[in-house]
Amino acid sequence: MILTPHPQRLRGRVAAVAPVSTSMFEIDLELDGRPDFLPGQFCMLNLDDGREMVLSRPFSVLDARQRRLRLLLKVVGEGINDAMSRVGRALGHRVGGVGTRRLVDAGAGAPVACLGPLGTPFPPPAGDRAQLLLAGGVGLPPLLAWHRRWGGEADLALFGGRDGGDVPWDLLDDGWRCSVDSPADLPDGREAFTGTVVDLARHLLDDAPRRVLACGPLPLLRAAAVLAAERDWECLVSVEERMGCGYGVCRGCVVPRADGDGWITACKDGPVLEAGRVDWTRFGHAAPAAGCACAPGGERS
Repeated sequence: MILTPHPQRLRGRVAAVAPVSTSMFEIDLELDGRPDFLPGQFCMLNLDDGREMVLSRPFSVLDARQRRLRLLLKVVGEGINDAMSRVGRALGHRVGGVGTRRLVDAGAGAPVACLGPLGTPFPPPAGDRAQLLLAGGVGLPPLLAWHRRWGGEADLALFGGRDGGDVPWDLLDDGWRCSVDSPADLPDGREAFTGTVVDLARHLLDDAPRRVLACGPLPLLRAAAVLAAERDWECLVSVEERMGCGYGVCRGCVVPRADGDGWITACKDGPVLEAGRVDWTRFGHAAPAAGCACAPGGERS
């Protein structure tokens, strides 16, 4: 059993925000307390200047040291705050950026409120079995954090992006290999496999047993679960469901159980889950549980 740190309500400011690829931004926060996160846990983040978003946004943590917290995010589609802002603009009201765009546009010095750590982390290595790390898009932070903390020489760490510009090259050390859907925009001196990150894994794997850790879009998680099942390997996935509250009250981030007995709440029971607990045929097609109090918000990065 993993002993996880207790959540804290912290306040602070944005110390820096900068693009790390054509689709992703890194936000560096300076907080009034020392956050303590395990790889795979997340925080709920909001602005704290009297213009808070209706819903805080969930982000998994890239790095936590002293009073600094680093997050990786991308600006995603319209949620409830975005819709409200569109209505406001139509009525002639002045409104700022919306959702994750507001967090990116807030810039250095913007006050923030942070709740965390939340959720179940990825476990440390167990036994002598090497790991296969499969990350896609903003699914990188928990696996990058895991690799930096516990990674071994025998582990295979793979990242998948849309194209060369989508890969945050400066965040990935020499231990990582990359795949891209399209070889366009590869920087000089960089190499990437053309195909999905699971295709790359199949290309590189030998017969040695591994434990699979995966985080990214739903198709990646499904493919990782299939790969692990074919080889009778343990597989742990971090699900990227949209979260409204972050601690299991609103029931907006439910995942269908493989045994058919109800739902798993991603934020409280996860986000890291054993792949065998998930009904992958229904995941992504089932409606949220009745009485959900939240609307889709930002994407967990």
